[in-house]
Amino acid sequence: MPEEVFRNLREFLAALDRRKDLVRVTAPVDPFLELAEIHRRVIAAGGPALYFANVKGSGFPVATNLFGSADRIDLAFGDRPKQFVAAAASAPEKLLPPKVSALWEQRGLVRQALGIGLRKRSGGPVLEASQSPPDFEKLPLLTCWSRDGGPFVTLPLVYSEDPDSGQHNLGMYRIQRYGPTACGIHWQIGKGGGFHYHKAEARNSRLPLSLFIGGPPALMLSAIAPLPENAPELLLASLALGAKLDMASAPGDHPHPLIAQAEFALQGFVAPHERHPEGPFGDHYGYYSLQHDYPVFRIESLHHRKDAIFPATVVGKPRQEDFFIGDYLQELLSPLFPVVMPGVRDLWSYGETGYHSLSAAVLKERYPREAMASAFRILGEGQLSLTKFLLAIDAPLDLKDFKGVLEYVLERADFSRDLYVFSNLSMDTLDYCGPEVNKGSKGVLLGMGDPIRELPGEFTGSLPAGVDSARVFCRGCLAVQGRPFQEEPELAQRICRWGEFGGFPLVVLLDEAHKTVSSVTRFLWTVFTRFEPAGDIYASDTSVERHHLAYQGPICIDARMKPHYPEELFCDAETAAKVERRWKEYFPEGKVEMGDSDVAHLD
Repeated sequence: MPEEVFRNLREFLAALDRRKDLVRVTAPVDPFLELAEIHRRVIAAGGPALYFANVKGSGFPVATNLFGSADRIDLAFGDRPKQFVAAAASAPEKLLPPKVSALWEQRGLVRQALGIGLRKRSGGPVLEASQSPPDFEKLPLLTCWSRDGGPFVTLPLVYSEDPDSGQHNLGMYRIQRYGPTACGIHWQIGKGGGFHYHKAEARNSRLPLSLFIGGPPALMLSAIAPLPENAPELLLASLALGAKLDMASAPGDHPHPLIAQAEFALQGFVAPHERHPEGPFGDHYGYYSLQHDYPVFRIESLHHRKDAIFPATVVGKPRQEDFFIGDYLQELLSPLFPVVMPGVRDLWSYGETGYHSLSAAVLKERYPREAMASAFRILGEGQLSLTKFLLAIDAPLDLKDFKGVLEYVLERADFSRDLYVFSNLSMDTLDYCGPEVNKGSKGVLLGMGDPIRELPGEFTGSLPAGVDSARVFCRGCLAVQGRPFQEEPELAQRICRWGEFGGFPLVVLLDEAHKTVSSVTRFLWTVFTRFEPAGDIYASDTSVERHHLAYQGPICIDARMKPHYPEELFCDAETAAKVERRWKEYFPEGKVEMGDSDVAHLD
């Protein structure tokens, strides 16, 4: 049976409705905090997509949790893109040298490639209504967390073009509303749209910009996809859609085309050298990203469908809706890794850590230290260059099994030789573990060859002063609970020299060891969003050998909260109580469970 093609948001919602995987909420709901907490409670319980028909202060309904389950991801995108990417990745090997039989075998790939692209239209549904003057405040933007700096577009499709080549970029950069015609655009380092703006600003020119909201689910996927710089996201959207993407001519003199099936289209310009405080914002790392100055998008036109639906999402501690999209994208693009990086057999980034905080890779090791050549390739490749810590192995393990991967590494790692820490590098803008925003370090730990140690699975030793409990996370990794960082910043360094850890090569210092080891998700989130390699890795001893810092185990990672870290995300008590009190108003038939948005997602 052929997969469904969803040309727009409403076709996807209709399919969810037919599957009874969409619930309509007709009770009035406030987009300020209330709607987001309903969403979080539903996704924590593994619940359905939501359609809020009565959003206070706006005439537009809001749809959320569109992709918050594996089933909805499969429905939205299916296997067609995966099959195409896998076939495209293997085609060069099969077609060289060219053979008639091989060409015939690839006829399906050629046929599908011919169906990908853009199709120009004179108009489209997005032009059914226009606002003059444009009023961004009529749209039901969400304020998701109590300390957020304002309402945000959380599923923005931001379109820009390179001032030199005209090459387009479609990215998902959060948008904070400042007023009816102004908003902030969060262009992080290493982002395609930011590069376009940098070029325009260097010429003292304003950059044309288009903001689309809604459209085919394929658009949202392509905007998030970590494609190489200058790779055309709209072509990926067409591939995921399974058809050509309809583009409409924009009224007036704005140079960009419009995505015909979008729900909303806002067009305008970003002036050079204009900045405005943006944030704070409760982000997918599970903490607030703080307020910083970012460029300002000035809106000159706003078009929308007459019955437009406003799609939104809510991010926070994993696992949220973005987790399911991120994992699908990894599976989609994984066949390309060996093509782009020949020494990389497999690669996985852990969504539980915010993706950039931790990755694991299966690397070829045909001669000593060959794996480091591939590790450098990973740390220098597109969005992968933001990876903070990389575990590298030489066996084809299931990289999603984090405990299995970590045990494999710890059995083999000689820290004096296999642990690398690179200081004075850039970090993900949303990761505040480094000394300054965008600045920090990276680490690589190799686990290659035969085991060099037997890992302990139980701890029976005594604990040093300042440590009140110890829990085994997996063989070889001991989680210990110690004094807060403010009371003893040097505790991790002292722990490394404690001689009674019973052969555990890795010790992790935490504020709450029992909670942290209660699930793999909680361990990954807590540890890897709270440490920076150069600042928080300690060893019992170190020496410099041929300019390499050689570590002597055990190694201790200090993953306690530090004073300079931003605040962890929690729903405010007033909003939580309001949602609990009104739950039966939202869901009078009682078919939607109420999860605990502060706990269930980490378990």
